[in-house]
Amino acid sequence: MEKERLAYFQELLTGRLEVLLSEAEKTVTGMTNDKDTFPDPTDRANLETDRNFLLRIRDRERKLILKIKEALARIEDGTFGICEECGEEICEERLKARPVTTLCIDCKTKAEEEEKKKTSLV
Repeated sequence: MEKERLAYFQELLTGRLEVLLSEAEKTVTGMTNDKDTFPDPTDRANLETDRNFLLRIRDRERKLILKIKEALARIEDGTFGICEECGEEICEERLKARPVTTLCIDCKTKAEEEEKKKTSLV
């Protein structure tokens, strides 16, 4: 992949990483400084439901942060944009849609079909 395209993806991934880390920091700060006490059990339940939902979102984002860091490492070592399965280049449209991807569309489709077969057998 050309250097300017790699720089584009590096900037894209770095920007996304910064946003995710900032949101995580806000969540931690908000939950540790939160002095919400509700005498009403329904209000407390709503607060806990909202917190649990937010924590599930942050957990998904934590996993995405790891994938972004791995993608940035692949940019550094020169393997970004190369399918881990077949070794072919991943098309730029796919990388734009999901820059953390490690599989080309054909290999990802095959992996999803295999997963579907496994789950239908269970």
